Amino acid sequence: MEGNVSELVERLGSDEDAVRKMAVFKLQSNIGDPSFADIFILEGGLTRLRYLTLNATGNTLAYALTAFSRLLEVDKGWEYVNQDLVKRVVELVVTHPLVNILRGAMSILVAVVSHPQVSAHRATQPDAFGFRALKPAIAAYPQFLEMLVSRLSSADHALCTNALQLINSLMRDAITNGAENEWPKFIKRLQDLGVIRAVYGLMQGTALQDLAHPLLEFQGLTKVLLRKWREVPIDLEKSEHRRALKGVHLASNPEKVSEESAENSDDGGSRRKHNPDKWRRLGFASESPASEFGEVGFLGMMDFSDFVRRNEDSFQKLLLEQSAQSTESRCPMARASISVTATLYEHFEIDKSDLEDSKGYLSLDSRSSIDRVFKPVLLQWQRLHTSGLLAFLRLWKSTGAEITDFGKVAELVRILLEAVVGGTSRTKEIEKVEEELVSYDYQRLRELQMELFELTYEDTWGHHLRQVRDELNQEALQFIKEQRIRCLLQGAWFPHFAPSKPDTGPVLDANVRQAQPSSFRFVKLSHNRRWLHYADYQVQGTSEPALEELMERVDLTTVSSVVSNVSAASENNDSASTITHQPASHTTRITIHGHLHPAPASPKHTSHSHSNSKSSSHTHHRKETPLLTLHPPTHTLASEWLDGLLMLLNQQPITAETNKLLRIVGTYGLKIRLLNVRFEELDGLEAREVPSRDGLDEEYYYDVLGA
Repeated sequence: MEGNVSELVERLGSDEDAVRKMAVFKLQSNIGDPSFADIFILEGGLTRLRYLTLNATGNTLAYALTAFSRLLEVDKGWEYVNQDLVKRVVELVVTHPLVNILRGAMSILVAVVSHPQVSAHRATQPDAFGFRALKPAIAAYPQFLEMLVSRLSSADHALCTNALQLINSLMRDAITNGAENEWPKFIKRLQDLGVIRAVYGLMQGTALQDLAHPLLEFQGLTKVLLRKWREVPIDLEKSEHRRALKGVHLASNPEKVSEESAENSDDGGSRRKHNPDKWRRLGFASESPASEFGEVGFLGMMDFSDFVRRNEDSFQKLLLEQSAQSTESRCPMARASISVTATLYEHFEIDKSDLEDSKGYLSLDSRSSIDRVFKPVLLQWQRLHTSGLLAFLRLWKSTGAEITDFGKVAELVRILLEAVVGGTSRTKEIEKVEEELVSYDYQRLRELQMELFELTYEDTWGHHLRQVRDELNQEALQFIKEQRIRCLLQGAWFPHFAPSKPDTGPVLDANVRQAQPSSFRFVKLSHNRRWLHYADYQVQGTSEPALEELMERVDLTTVSSVVSNVSAASENNDSASTITHQPASHTTRITIHGHLHPAPASPKHTSHSHSNSKSSSHTHHRKETPLLTLHPPTHTLASEWLDGLLMLLNQQPITAETNKLLRIVGTYGLKIRLLNVRFEELDGLEAREVPSRDGLDEEYYYDVLGA
């Protein structure tokens, strides 16, 4: 190997460009082997490789840059990295159009900037690596960052990857090692150049698989930035913080009012008088706004000031409208903004560590995993905050909220953000998300809130509730069974249609609908619940016949099955009423099948066959015969008699109306049972004083839990 390396090093110094090009081409594929790299350096090849990097052109330069970057990746050759090399590479990034040269140049810069994080050599030359190593070169080529961001729109995915890796390295080093007053300026510079817009487009694009790792790293760095801004407390001694608060105040178009205390003007001449509610007017709880950003830090101030700056006219108009309202009815905009910031911070799990975020790398094999891991809307933080705050104001106005209802509206906004932002797909445009946030239906939002309440109760008291619910469902089943059987005991009139005669003509729907009953049949269950009595009449009587007048009867011990064509999903299933009587077609029928002579099988062994399917559960060989056919005139009557017969035979009900009644009875039973739970019996809740009823009429309620 040593002979081959020596020959390769000798060719790198050849006077012929073709020989040098072929040598450095072979070098780039072997230099990544640490043992090869050691021999290459011992043979003096690093000096010649650095020379080619600084002076070569064309493909020779591209191969040399790639070889040098791969050498740095194995943590070798750092002693030859100096300002001359860095300046040369930065110059190439700014001025050179060839993609293959740009890839290698950016790879070298990524290694240089990332070196302090992965190597111990940084202690010897602190300014030779990291973002600080690039500052002199960037000062000579101020358009470097602009060109770097523009490379993110390149059609070459490898170049996009290298450019984004370099941006990530610069951001991470600036945040980690940059001075307190320097890194925010650098981040703002990148944002002004459009890095958010470019990366947002890449995240929504189709080439996500090729760019997955640097994009996920950028998403993680966005969280780091948000977390770092939140951890910065508001300090009015800092000029940036004072300017932000002053900008919010001036944007509100403050009115000067008379007051006893005054301040001297800048020139010491005239005296100016200010509104004593200077900050309360903007929605702060006190006249010390800095203390109210404690939960969200400088991030909350940035969000509020950005909202005011971008919506100055609307902000002033809203304050003007609220000035005509009572103090209790005004929406505290500053507090609402802080609440939205805190909600977004919690929703995106900004406090999640980089180690936990990096686990997302392991799940990028499938398209569904990619859509789950990547959150492009996180990059649109300011726009989400603005839309969330506008939604807060809309809900405040539509619900007629007062200052004591602030927490309830904040909870609604939290549910709204969870529903809309949490349900946003990777490719959904931010404009649609904004529109959905601002125009989300309030009633649907309340339904979501109730569903979440139920889930919360289920999580807290799930075991106990399930046990109670099972008991109540059994009680409800027995209650509804008795109700349905009592419908049979009461008896009912049914139209009776004569069997159709053979006809050569076609059967038309109109003829079916116009068919008239030939007689009426009254059916009633006997008191001992063993016999079903019935009789046919020419006309339907105004009074119910006595049981003794019903000469025909069916022995229920001979019933083997109940056949029906009653739909399990009744037409009034969506109705809020449970006692509506909708007309049914005369084709709706319930047929009771059985044997003419008693069979040994008891009623509990019978079965129901739905949609005209015959029962096969009987264990004897007698022929099954229709014993009685009923034509219920309404769906409610059909539900009562079909399920009544089934439950009388110890079968489960099947119709939608009966099952709806079961749910209603079970739900109300659970609510009534919960009314017996005393507040002090709940685990984890402190006992509270029961409010007095003095001075109250019957129209009052306790809002102890603040629900």
